[in-house]
Amino acid sequence: MHIPPFDNQNKPIVDAGDTTVPLNYFNIVKLSRDQAFDYQVPGYETCIVPATGTVDVEVEGESWQAIGGRGVDVWDGEPEGVYVPSGAKARMICTSDTAEVFVAGAKFDETLTPFAVRADELDLVQYGSDDTKTHRKIKHILGQKQADRVGRLLVSELFTVGAGGWSGFPSHKHDTDRLPDETRHDETYNFRFRPNHGSGLQMLQREDGKPGDAYHIVDGSTICIDNGYHPCAALPGYEMYYFTILGGLSQRSLVQYFQPTHAYQIETIPGIKDMIAKFK
Repeated sequence: MHIPPFDNQNKPIVDAGDTTVPLNYFNIVKLSRDQAFDYQVPGYETCIVPATGTVDVEVEGESWQAIGGRGVDVWDGEPEGVYVPSGAKARMICTSDTAEVFVAGAKFDETLTPFAVRADELDLVQYGSDDTKTHRKIKHILGQKQADRVGRLLVSELFTVGAGGWSGFPSHKHDTDRLPDETRHDETYNFRFRPNHGSGLQMLQREDGKPGDAYHIVDGSTICIDNGYHPCAALPGYEMYYFTILGGLSQRSLVQYFQPTHAYQIETIPGIKDMIAKFK
């Protein structure tokens, strides 16, 4: 499902119990200096990640200062975040002129301990190549390094390297719990382009060998993926970024099932096996 960009007025874009991706939660919060935003999502653990700007964060009596710090866009510096346990009360206070803040969530009933992820604690992966048109960089905010501190939530930022090219290829899906071959993980993206008048394509093929759907994604588009194979691409001449939320049904580690038609290309894309191993 494609949700075109709109002024959500700090209300969830993907709310708890969403019919398409019930395991996910997603909000974009926009604040001016000294403005505060409070939230609480029963049954969902969340992560506060400034897209731009800086916020102080308070979670159930604990606090962290100057989270974020990127300037004009998501390419301007490294991400940071704060993990908020399921049902916990969280407050963010804008300490820059403005801030745009992503709030990512996954369904999870247990209550864990909040913590911050600073820029030097990210898990970075780069793979693919210009020749295969799959060159990509991933910045895991809640990734393998935080595996023992989080319930079901994976949060990452993905960048195309260079202008144009494919991401999420070879085509894969993760919509059915059938270990060891695949896990059920609902997935939500928010896209950005540089320059911001750029755009791209999100494919969604429900069955191998049958025609699927395609969505024209623009700066600010949100995509919700419930099932099917789902590669995406940026137009030539434009860089693409997408904020990625994965929520697992029965476990946090993601097991992707690669589309049989294209699975052999795992062997042709440099570094892709290292990328696959990081979603844990």
